[in-house]
Amino acid sequence: MIEKIDQLRSEIEGLSAASLSEVEALRIKYLSKKGEISTLMQDFRTVPAEQKRELGQKLNELKTLATERIASLKEALENVDTVDTDLDLTRTAAPMPLGTRHPLSLVKDEIIAIFSRLGFTVAEGPEIEDDWHVFSSLNFAEDHPARDMQDTFFISRNPDVLLRTHTSSVQSRVMETTQPPIRIICPGRVYRNEAISARAHCFFHQVEALYVNENVSYADLRQTLLYFAREMFGPDTKIRLRPSYFPFTEPSAEMDISCNLCGGKGCSFCKHTGWVEILGCGMVDPNVLEACGIDSKKYSGFALGMGVERITNLKYQVKDLRMFSENDVRFLEEFTSAR
Repeated sequence: MIEKIDQLRSEIEGLSAASLSEVEALRIKYLSKKGEISTLMQDFRTVPAEQKRELGQKLNELKTLATERIASLKEALENVDTVDTDLDLTRTAAPMPLGTRHPLSLVKDEIIAIFSRLGFTVAEGPEIEDDWHVFSSLNFAEDHPARDMQDTFFISRNPDVLLRTHTSSVQSRVMETTQPPIRIICPGRVYRNEAISARAHCFFHQVEALYVNENVSYADLRQTLLYFAREMFGPDTKIRLRPSYFPFTEPSAEMDISCNLCGGKGCSFCKHTGWVEILGCGMVDPNVLEACGIDSKKYSGFALGMGVERITNLKYQVKDLRMFSENDVRFLEEFTSAR
């Protein structure tokens, strides 16, 4: 044991370290509970009684030497300015702020969550589509204005390949490959050949929903819309349905909600009517069901669609649609608390 003590003394006297992490490694090696000196202390129990006094004194001196030597190494390194080699000197000195979800993503996810609670599942489809799924299968007439170049982006002058103008094309794809019951919600980006302004854009986002089953009625549609409106805009929200026209639904309607700013009393936002339009809806036209291979005499259904930008405008009072796509950090920072 005396030889081991002398060996450790020589090692400790020659200790050196280039960093605090190396000093810590030395402390663990010699002074921890499982270190070299602790091991000797345990072996000390088996030493004959006549040697205990001498060896005990040497062990105490060894432990004191190790403690002082490691402490002096640590103190010396703490007083020296060191450069952290892991530091990225190309980074800005300013703190990096946390980002947030885009307001359109926030609202889209909220819409999906509301319909998910009603049993709707998300369905997606391609943005580059064909005429059948965007128009013909949805009961659009051959001379419908939406087919005109003024409203639709066609690909390579091919009249059969285009950028989808609505996510209803996803509904027709699902109906072609799935038999009822069908209960889907279709979020996605759509494109229309329109001039960009504060109230219109050449691309925007839609969320459409479709429910097809036996004995689906207009009352089912109305209750679904009422549930959505109150979940999105508050429990006191009222709705009204006004007759309208869409090629793929009959009867069709536009849905208004009571203005969430004035509570239906009338203000500049709702043009003093107390109502704000948010979406279109209706019962699926039997021609659409038949075109997609579904027996319209056995099944019925309803469909609805809304612009995500429109709902976001109502929820956050964003007046200019262009703000959603210009990546202005000042605008996006306003939604930091909403992520």
